[in-house]
Amino acid sequence: MRNIVLVFVVLLFLQTALFAAEPRPNILFIVLDDLGWMDLNCQGNKNLNTPRIDALAKRGVRFTSAYSASPVCSPTRGALITGLCPARLHITQHGKDGPGFWPKERSIQPPLAEHVLPLKSVTIAERLKEVGYATGFFGKWHLSGESEANNPNAGGPGFWPEHQGFDINVGGCGIGGPPTYFDPYRISNIKPRKKGEYLTDRLADETISFMQANQAKPMCICLWTYNVHFPFEAPADLIAKFKGKEGPGLKNPTYAAQIEATDRAIGRVIDEIDRLRLTDNTLVIFTSDNGGWEGATDNRPLRSGKGDLYEGGLRVPLIICWPNLGLPLGSTIDAPVISMDLAATIIDAAKIKLRPGDSLDGTSLRPLLLGQKLDRDSIYFHYPHYAWHRSNRPGGAIRSGSYKFIRRYDDNSLELYDLSNDLGEKQNLVQQKPVLAAKYDKQLAGWLQETTAQMPTPIK
Repeated sequence: MRNIVLVFVVLLFLQTALFAAEPRPNILFIVLDDLGWMDLNCQGNKNLNTPRIDALAKRGVRFTSAYSASPVCSPTRGALITGLCPARLHITQHGKDGPGFWPKERSIQPPLAEHVLPLKSVTIAERLKEVGYATGFFGKWHLSGESEANNPNAGGPGFWPEHQGFDINVGGCGIGGPPTYFDPYRISNIKPRKKGEYLTDRLADETISFMQANQAKPMCICLWTYNVHFPFEAPADLIAKFKGKEGPGLKNPTYAAQIEATDRAIGRVIDEIDRLRLTDNTLVIFTSDNGGWEGATDNRPLRSGKGDLYEGGLRVPLIICWPNLGLPLGSTIDAPVISMDLAATIIDAAKIKLRPGDSLDGTSLRPLLLGQKLDRDSIYFHYPHYAWHRSNRPGGAIRSGSYKFIRRYDDNSLELYDLSNDLGEKQNLVQQKPVLAAKYDKQLAGWLQETTAQMPTPIK
């Protein structure tokens, strides 16, 4: 037994020493907008064409129970860039909330959420820049609000990525979706270049140029595409491939074409990493900011979609390629993980020590990628708002083991599902398992208090 323990200690020491000796990896952080859990061929949707992302999954690890921090975009983006949960950031709505989101008949008033990421927030880009990384942002930001007359603190260009740790910013501003995907894009920080050029191709070009210019030092690249968000526009040749093929898994030919166009652009970026011989020292993370919008995509077997706390609104694709680390290529991991974990993983990979007094709400996924387990029981969600479609119900949620728990803020009703045999969340088990539901309800209340979450107020 002593010998076994000694061997284990030696192996652990050698693993730690090897990690410390490795150069800091390049980071390619790809985030799509509104890509649903079933919107990839490798996720099981055989009606869509995503060969380059599928290939990425084969050279990395695919997570099958990955969650966005929120069922809408801006809160998740804040979580991804800081490692802090939306409840703690108080960025809990997609943009500035207001009457346009609120149903006329409602029993609660949503809280006034922040819609601008404060400059005092510490982003992953700022942390990486401190240790010598070149940092580039390409695509959708949606964490800066829109500037308002006589109120310089209301947001605007002063809160864009170049003020949050990025050396270069192409396209990151206050808008949630592009006016058009075709040049001229009418996005203030993307200059027109070639009429009719597709936006995702342009972002890939800008990313490739950045890599070529900065390949001599470690790079952190955020390629946060506007796709596959509205407006529904794609190259005509790709739309033609999907016309007439509508059915389960393919609602909208243009949306399917947007996915393929994005897949193609991502493939070009990955090819450039290979051409520059950076593959063996590049951590690639691919994910989405929330579940798919039901108006555009088919999230089945998941229930509901974007804006809702059911699985269709929260569960997202996640692929991580971390060369020479642990599991066989093409493996899958079913452990529940969440957006903040990705920021923690990047910080871990770059060997960055947190500043005194700093903490993260995420956990590095290194143990899972080494075939081990995470020391964590639950992940949490807080969405105290109505989404723009107004068909959701504000609430909080927990994923713990195979169980999913939801508390609705409008009437304090509870829901409990066993996802291991009810992925579609059809059978509410609260009556059958009241003790377990009460445990999770108490757990959620404690987490909301600890994160200083803003809560709705009753309408009298």
